[in-house]
Amino acid sequence: MAEAPVRCFGTGDPLMEAYHDTEWGTPVHDDRALYEHLILDCFQAGLSWRTILHKRDNFRAAFEGFDPERIARYGKRDLSRLLADAGIVRNRLKVEAAVANARAFLWIAERVGSFDEYLWSFVGGQPLRGPRAQGWAQIPTSSRESDALSLDLKNKGFRFVGTTVCYAFMQAIGMIDDHLAACFRSRA
Repeated sequence: MAEAPVRCFGTGDPLMEAYHDTEWGTPVHDDRALYEHLILDCFQAGLSWRTILHKRDNFRAAFEGFDPERIARYGKRDLSRLLADAGIVRNRLKVEAAVANARAFLWIAERVGSFDEYLWSFVGGQPLRGPRAQGWAQIPTSSRESDALSLDLKNKGFRFVGTTVCYAFMQAIGMIDDHLAACFRSRA
């Protein structure tokens, strides 16, 4: 019997395992996917990623595939619909932030050319490789780059984008590679 791979997290939860093995830390350059990741990380603030991941399909349905152009036009009826949806996190401030963030996202994409180009400029266009830590206690929760991204996003009208949320987002979309030293996905 083959030995199970060593992972940074998620072992024992098939959905978390699949997320770790195929998504977390993999560079993302598609604007719609970047918007989805950012919004899910905003909803995760104060909660576990496991909670959000297990509700991700519900979020995708409720937010119409995370189409920022549609979400930017959401009004009171849409907000009421979302706040009544038990399949997602029903936090009024976070739901309202998703709409405000869609508008700010489109503003950036229009001026820069793409949200992808804007985001990746914070790391010089290439993933930053964190130190190959032995455990999570050695992984930071923020960095100079996440501080800069957080400040700039806030200045552009984004909400729920503190430096810790930004750092987790940057890890998720591969801007920062923090796979642990023993992880099978680590690029030692």
